Amino acid sequence: MTVEHALPRRRLGRTEIMIPVVPFGTQGFGNNFGFVSDEEAVDLIKFAVSIGANHFDAARCYGDSQRKLGLAMKEIRREEVVITARVCCHSGAEWGGYGEGRPDYSRDRVLADVEDQLKGLNIDYVDGLMIHDPPEIEPTLELNGALEGLLECKKRGYTRFIGYGMRPHDFHLKAIATGQVDFFLCFNDYNLVRQTAADQVLPAAAAADIGVMNGWSILRGMLTGVDLKRVVEETGRWKNDADLEPAGKIWQWCQEEGIDILQLALQFCLREKRIQGNNIGSLNKEQLLANVRAASIPLPEEDLEKFDLFRQQL
Repeated sequence: MTVEHALPRRRLGRTEIMIPVVPFGTQGFGNNFGFVSDEEAVDLIKFAVSIGANHFDAARCYGDSQRKLGLAMKEIRREEVVITARVCCHSGAEWGGYGEGRPDYSRDRVLADVEDQLKGLNIDYVDGLMIHDPPEIEPTLELNGALEGLLECKKRGYTRFIGYGMRPHDFHLKAIATGQVDFFLCFNDYNLVRQTAADQVLPAAAAADIGVMNGWSILRGMLTGVDLKRVVEETGRWKNDADLEPAGKIWQWCQEEGIDILQLALQFCLREKRIQGNNIGSLNKEQLLANVRAASIPLPEEDLEKFDLFRQQL
């Protein structure tokens, strides 16, 4: 398996890290979208590094992917990869995983969490560390709160840079206003269906030279080229998703125009220079290569212009 075109890289804001434009979201091999054995995951990770997709974005809530990445790191030199990780804040469950209750936003919890993650990853530091999906932003900013914990992690050398991974735009703006955030991740707000991140968040990030990673550029698989109607009928997946209808219209348009929808989805996002990485998880080498090729081979500008006219009708 080879890649005909080099995977582009971009500077992740003031971190100065050059990342591939499609960072590898480790949820891809975390068993949430199909079983991936330890051996398959390690082989996939090593293959990704070999073709330049060497930025791994990991989180505890991504199945057992961190453990698998840790196994691979026993065989990969630390300087060969970029690793970003998360301190999950979904609920009061262990380590902020999915469940009930209010998350522990404390500085001490962040430190304990990160120390434990580093052991599991078999590394001494991550390149970037994010507070992930906090349902509230204010508690993370308080004295002895989660942001203070990230800053302490940076001071101790557990991470090189810090940020947030979340969706609410006002949360991003408040985080940017602290002047302490180096990069962040937004999701489901810059893709073929919607581009609301461009209203305020991307301009604010660019003004502060803050790096931006963009999640859900392929709408959790809806923009990969699969027959959406068939998937819904056979599996029920996306049945009640509000994005199914517009994604279906785009799929049909691409079929009629002879345009690869995955290539369109990624090239559309790459046209936005204020976004440096579009994180995608891959289940296997075939998916990874498809993503890399779609990001590496430019679409004709006239195809993008045709889509711009079409999306005005959505």
